[in-house]
Amino acid sequence: MKFVPLIGRILFSLIFLMSGLMGHLAGASGTAAYAASAGLPAPMALVVISGIVATLGALSIILGYKAKLGAWLIVLFLVPVTFTMHKFWTVTDPMQAQMAMSLFMKNIGLIGGALMITYFGAGPVSIDAAKGN
Repeated sequence: MKFVPLIGRILFSLIFLMSGLMGHLAGASGTAAYAASAGLPAPMALVVISGIVATLGALSIILGYKAKLGAWLIVLFLVPVTFTMHKFWTVTDPMQAQMAMSLFMKNIGLIGGALMITYFGAGPVSIDAAKGN
């Protein structure tokens, strides 16, 4: 059972690792165009910064190194993204509104998971546990 939190940390963090590396850093121009379409100022800078935050948070959680801080980074990433990029209540097309609501609710669930990590930490198979944190 001691490996369950490790598996959970990896599965939880993969979306942020892939999104940060592939969508926000390697694919920044496409993601910045999407951010610009939502009316965000300086979209390229925001996309790169959010990609760094998401990637660092994901790596921290996966490794179990300062996992509570890494989880706070994920919260810091998710809250503004959720409320600026997935405003389903403003979408008039029913299909697009449903998709935006699904993405919004997915992010709300992920925020909940990140908050759990901020409280409980990384678990027994982690760098934090090996260091006695």
